[in-house]
Amino acid sequence: MILTNPISSSEIGTLWQTYQEKTLIMRFLEYFIQKADDQESRNLLGGLWQELDFYVKEMEKVFDEQGMVKPVGFKSDDVNIEAPKLYDNGFDIMFVRVLKQISMGLYTLNMNMAYDIKVMAIYEGLTTVTQKIYKLSTKYLLEKGLLSVPPKVTMPKNVEFIESKKYMKGMKLFGDKRVLNDLEIGILHHNLESNNIGMKLITGFAQCAQNKEVKQYFLQGKELAKKQIRMMEKILLDSDITPIESPGGTVTTSTVPPFSDKMMMHCIYILNGFGLVGAGSGAFFSLRNDISMKSIMLAKDVYFYAQEGVKIKIKQGWFEEPPQMEDRSAIIKKGQ
Repeated sequence: MILTNPISSSEIGTLWQTYQEKTLIMRFLEYFIQKADDQESRNLLGGLWQELDFYVKEMEKVFDEQGMVKPVGFKSDDVNIEAPKLYDNGFDIMFVRVLKQISMGLYTLNMNMAYDIKVMAIYEGLTTVTQKIYKLSTKYLLEKGLLSVPPKVTMPKNVEFIESKKYMKGMKLFGDKRVLNDLEIGILHHNLESNNIGMKLITGFAQCAQNKEVKQYFLQGKELAKKQIRMMEKILLDSDITPIESPGGTVTTSTVPPFSDKMMMHCIYILNGFGLVGAGSGAFFSLRNDISMKSIMLAKDVYFYAQEGVKIKIKQGWFEEPPQMEDRSAIIKKGQ
């Protein structure tokens, strides 16, 4: 089969990554739909599953048209919908909301690397779905009292400009540090919210992981999340801002695994990437140098933690290799 207009390497790579992520989310949704607390959450989760199923099939059409092998992704044997509830009290929608935060950024990057009309249409459609589900998830959680909003502040009345480089100083042995600006408060609150949900997620994973090395990895991740939470809470408290943890997302006492170790490891792999982006944003957009430096140190911790996870995935044979260019040197040597 000779293609007259094959898709580019970047499109192959992003579609491969997107297929992995979407099949993983669909398996989570199948379990959460079965265990949903109420009909409203079940409808939201079910609606998302149907939307993702459509776009997974659209990607499979592109793979077939291009003569490209379909990724394995995640299948029905990676989830046990009969397992008892591992999470309660709205955690399903909280988790979906975090996934949609990740997806919004990924689709923007993927669209920037797309040139084929069909590929662009997939990312355009997925972006629309993601924004809709994010809005519905946020609305649901707020109405149920399961989500805290960032602190309220006095509305600005005047425009001011920074007049001194001292504005950036946060590392002072004596005297008061500059109070947090509203953007810094927002970044800290968002990262605190994400880490609280991530800590609950990985706590459940640690409870039901079957492989001892994987279980230990999840416990290590739990401690890393705690470290980040403590750091952000201290910065907020030092500025007389009380951190608010949402009451949702209870982890049950179940130890029966609803998800395969492979699936849970890939989920944390994706969230580690999200954590690196969040830490990077905190370092760049925070104008107080102590916050920037702490964000950089946390990014370092997340990076090395993520690398350990990749090693485990490879060791266990769980890391599907991304498509790659031909090894021309090897081909030439083979022909000699």
